Amino acid sequence: VQLVESGGGLVQAGGSLRLSCAASGSIFSINAIGWYRQAPGKQRDLRELVATISSGGDTNVADSVKGRFTISRDNAKNTVYLQMNTLKPEDTAVYYCYLHGVAGIAGSYTGPRDFWGQGTQVTVSS
Repeated sequence: VQLVESGGGLVQAGGSLRLSCAASGSIFSINAIGWYRQAPGKQRDLRELVATISSGGDTNVADSVKGRFTISRDNAKNTVYLQMNTLKPEDTAVYYCYLHGVAGIAGSYTGPRDFWGQGTQVTVSS
């Protein structure tokens, strides 16, 4: 399973960015897909949930970004989007695409388990 993120960059406070993550490979099923972030200086195991969306469309959004960030998905394209508005300097982080699901081909499946993208940098200047 490959998760390819795009859309990160440098933006001024109050600005907007849209992240995309395309999932490909031997994906059998997706339970949830979304985004975590790792702020500068934080350890990898302290990645913070940003937002996820389940196969049924239920969303789980961190309180710190509610009302500013919106998660959506295109099931046909196995793609998830994160629209980030009214960005703040504290949103600066590496944003990682996350997928929880089952991978493999007929007769040989693994999971459900977590899959991670390589990350995309989002920097918000004050």
